[in-house]
Amino acid sequence: MDLTYRPRRLRKTPALRSMVRENIITPSDFIYPLFIHEGEEVEPIGAMPGANRWTMNSLVDEVKRAWSLGIRCIVLFPKVAESLKTEGGEECFNKNGLIPRAIRKLKEELPEMTIMTDVALDPYSIDGHDGIVSQEGVVLNDETVEHLCKQAIVQAQAGADLIGPSDMMDGRVGAIREALDDEGFESVGIISYTAKYSSAYYGPFREALDSAPRALNSKPIPKDKSTYQMDPSNAREAITEAYLDEQEGSDILMVKPGLAYLDIIYRIRQESELPIAAYNVSGEYSMIKAAALKGWVDEKSVVLETLLSFKRAGADLILTYHACDAAKWLQD
Repeated sequence: MDLTYRPRRLRKTPALRSMVRENIITPSDFIYPLFIHEGEEVEPIGAMPGANRWTMNSLVDEVKRAWSLGIRCIVLFPKVAESLKTEGGEECFNKNGLIPRAIRKLKEELPEMTIMTDVALDPYSIDGHDGIVSQEGVVLNDETVEHLCKQAIVQAQAGADLIGPSDMMDGRVGAIREALDDEGFESVGIISYTAKYSSAYYGPFREALDSAPRALNSKPIPKDKSTYQMDPSNAREAITEAYLDEQEGSDILMVKPGLAYLDIIYRIRQESELPIAAYNVSGEYSMIKAAALKGWVDEKSVVLETLLSFKRAGADLILTYHACDAAKWLQD
């Protein structure tokens, strides 16, 4: 064949392939999500094989393990006792609550680790929503934002490095930025859940935190979160959300879920110069784990290929429950 261009020339050897490789993943790209609870025993999460609810002491050991593997950021999610849940989720800004105590302990034991937090009411709400639900069954925007600002300040006071509003209330990034600045926390960053979709991929996460919407009394409770999380049908709307978050002071933009929304990561990458994070969510994690346990896929290969897809789409950071395994595999 008389061919001028033969792309296979640059695929001939491992050395050549590595020379022209366009994207790579490293452990410092990962943000490792960790679940914590008040119990005295580590609790495996049934829907997420390999993931656990950590105790305060075991959390420290796990974070140190992550650091030793090259991971430089973790994000904390609390499983809150039922007795502490209220309609307003006031436990979220308790200075002696589970998350502030965990932040303080981690900063004492491993001050170099970057700590990201979650800002939303669903783990603390008796209704299971990210915001306050009115007696008419409406998730209230502005009233919720007031509570989120208090939550963010308490987390910053405890030593959080990055505040992660995951609630999808309108205007919350600007309000949190102003609240943090007013309290002297200008150096605390915001990594906003910019395009967070009302997705079916969150099921295992909600089992881990027992945070799904639920009706425990006569008040009507929205059965899902579609009045504030984004419609999976929409892509252009994500650009609007990204623009607003950037204007309101977000330092990092996030797309959630990640794998089913690679096109959204790519679109936002074309519009913004800010760092972009992709959340490789619980449902995506659990599908790979389940297939691997059945012997249907090679876990290492599929995980690393999946994580690479986020970088190729334009993400700079990846929140993933695979973080420690992937970090070890990258060292092989």
